[in-house]
Amino acid sequence: MQYTLSNTRGVTMNCITYGGIVTRLDVPDRRGRRADIVLGFGSLNDYEKYNGKIHFGALIGRFANRIADGKFDLDGHTYKLPVNEPPNTLHGGPHGFDEKVWTVVKTFQGTQGAGVQLRYVSPDGENGFPGSLTVDVTYTLTDDNEVRIDYRAKTDKPTVVNLTNHSYFNLAGEGSGNIEEQLIMIAASSYTPTRADSIPTGEISSVENTPLDLRALTPIGARLRSQNQQMRYAHGYDQNWKLNRNGVRNGEPGFAARAYDPSSGRVLDVYTTQPGIQFYTGNGLDGSVTGTSGTSYRQTDGFALETQHFPDSPNRPAFPSTELRPGDEYHEVTVWKIGVR
Repeated sequence: MQYTLSNTRGVTMNCITYGGIVTRLDVPDRRGRRADIVLGFGSLNDYEKYNGKIHFGALIGRFANRIADGKFDLDGHTYKLPVNEPPNTLHGGPHGFDEKVWTVVKTFQGTQGAGVQLRYVSPDGENGFPGSLTVDVTYTLTDDNEVRIDYRAKTDKPTVVNLTNHSYFNLAGEGSGNIEEQLIMIAASSYTPTRADSIPTGEISSVENTPLDLRALTPIGARLRSQNQQMRYAHGYDQNWKLNRNGVRNGEPGFAARAYDPSSGRVLDVYTTQPGIQFYTGNGLDGSVTGTSGTSYRQTDGFALETQHFPDSPNRPAFPSTELRPGDEYHEVTVWKIGVR
């Protein structure tokens, strides 16, 4: 089932119940010309065939990013997960939330915007995770050109949760070519260095004098091929930044990142309540899949800004906790604010 959200300023967003996927996001440029700014497929069949690996536009869970060696300890018990990026578990394991059919709880249209609330109930033991987890994700498109994503979850047993959306953006328009001349800024003074397999070492390191210093608007391609070891491990950008948390208060999101396309004038500002953000330059795209416009996607044809808790948090007590217990509610918010300049 597909749902279309629209506002009075010419922005429309399409999402489907399969994977909770954002399939299109049509946005005007500085001259009023509209283009789809997210990568995706033209058919449900292609999402079903490829998205377990690529995750275009999908909701990710139970645990976004990686868990080392496919296991974690909680309350004295070791939970073993299926490994889908040996030797680790990525994005909740095989057949994660991005491949589930979500239930529509409600749709709405009013002063707060147009929206749809989706629900998925993950049974106890699914992919090795404890507890029956009820997840509600609400997409709201406002007349302020904001896409607000509310993530909520409750469990009947102690568990771990880390949810995100995995949209790939190209602010010049889907299928328009690479994003290396587009600019990126991330409001973070530090990041979590990783081993060669993208698992954090446990350190929190300064971005100073590294290609990961994106505190000012920087062309995405400027340092993409740096010989920095972290960039070589990831074959580009695919790291987690520890956000400075500017403006986060009372459960409302603070500024996390900005992307800007000089050619079209489109600007994407990201706000979140989450402590981290994974900036990814589509390093796994190799021309083997064809997108919405009939273009074969390659590395740097899009970028992702995945707001999240840190990778491998269940095995890193010093990282912000991802534990969720009965009686508590997981609630995180991310906002994509769209504009032109």
